[in-house]
Amino acid sequence: MNHRAEATPRTDATPGTDATPGTAAGRHPEAAHPAEAARPAGPLPAGGVGRTPRAAAVPTQHAGPTSPTHPTGSPAPTDLARFAVSSHTLRALASTEPSAEGTRLVRDVRRSKRLVLLRAVLDAAPDAEAAERWALLEEAERQDPEAVRDVLHYPATGVWAEETLRRLHAPQGPPPDLGHLGALAVAAALRAGISFKVTLRPVHGRLVLPTLGLLRPDRPGPLALTERSWDGADTLPLHALPGGVTALDDLDPYRAPAPTDGGPAGVRPARRLTPKGHKRWDTQWSGALTLLERYDSTRAEEAARLLRSVVPLAGGSRSSGATLPAAAGSVLARAQAPPALAATLVHEVQHGKLAALADVLTLHTADRTPRHWAPWRSDPRPLEGLLHGAYAHLALAGYWQRAALYGARGAWAQHARVRAQVAAVLPTLRAHPQLTLTGSEFVEGMSIAERAMDELPPPGDQHVTARRALERERGAWCEAHPELAVFATG
Repeated sequence: MNHRAEATPRTDATPGTDATPGTAAGRHPEAAHPAEAARPAGPLPAGGVGRTPRAAAVPTQHAGPTSPTHPTGSPAPTDLARFAVSSHTLRALASTEPSAEGTRLVRDVRRSKRLVLLRAVLDAAPDAEAAERWALLEEAERQDPEAVRDVLHYPATGVWAEETLRRLHAPQGPPPDLGHLGALAVAAALRAGISFKVTLRPVHGRLVLPTLGLLRPDRPGPLALTERSWDGADTLPLHALPGGVTALDDLDPYRAPAPTDGGPAGVRPARRLTPKGHKRWDTQWSGALTLLERYDSTRAEEAARLLRSVVPLAGGSRSSGATLPAAAGSVLARAQAPPALAATLVHEVQHGKLAALADVLTLHTADRTPRHWAPWRSDPRPLEGLLHGAYAHLALAGYWQRAALYGARGAWAQHARVRAQVAAVLPTLRAHPQLTLTGSEFVEGMSIAERAMDELPPPGDQHVTARRALERERGAWCEAHPELAVFATG
């Protein structure tokens, strides 16, 4: 069956939130999940990504644009519309189960979108200095394409680019931080090992070089940088987490958007951690990866391929985890025990996948009015928030089922509870009149994956118990929101 993205753009450019996952020990408190909450708040110029064209879902092989290897080869603003998503790939993504084609699509969409955004920033930059910085990126790219690609596609670079583009087109607000383009160029040049000389201005006595870390000058004022500048003792490298290429980023000023720049108020990155804090994260991260690999190795591999950085959340954050599309490839997470962290990673990776898919396909045309019951939240949710939450919890239900089959304590109860939540909202999603044809196929794929869990049910009456508890919660929600009770019936 062929699907074409509807011409009507979605009106909810800021999708909703959902709650963080539960742990084997019990349910986390309700917390806002800012999935896709970091879209630009205002209109972006032609060539930006405020409203990207949608692609077609067609029964052919994925036919997205190949990723340019040269910075000046940034795709035209319409390149996201060139993505073709086969029904096979759409169904694979809908199931939440990792697949090679799904992972490839997510990475390609992220890469194309980032290059479109960087191209728009460069075109809007008012001075010649930006072009000089870009020229240094080009020179570094000729020497080491992978190093430059990693710098340009580092999650924090997306936050900077979106914020900068907004500010370039809002002259009454704060000035754009175009100097950060110099930090990107220097980081790329250092990693490529080329000779260069660039003068940058540290901010508050420090200069962060994306993917590398922090450089601390020994005197105030402009800083002349060369290929030997990273060799001194006044550097603080970005902390690498064990077992892969994922960084623990507590340094980059753009590791998360500020609330005034599109970031949610309840999500705050932690300040720079102490060595003891890094060691704690190393231990928890290693434990979480061990559990993921033991219970669900394909999800462990997916996380490794889709996560470039983890940003520690401040202690007062209401959420255990968060995914911000501006920082594609990053997860914000609170320090937590390995079982909880493993569940958080499973949960958050799904938000990143769905955000990428929504950049090239229109799944629905609903607005942002909060009206739906979501079992993982106490407040009404817009359709986008309901869809995101159901998708992430579907993956979590599958993860707990596999953990239970392995013998993890309390996992069957977690599986039964989370699956009951997903099953309760799938009828609402399937019947929603503002789903597009592509969205209907996507939700149907989610429903098929949920029903397939019947093949390995939990022992005893755990499903029945979970469903009864959920019905009591539904009734309490309807009493608290009588005007919206019709949106809780499914």
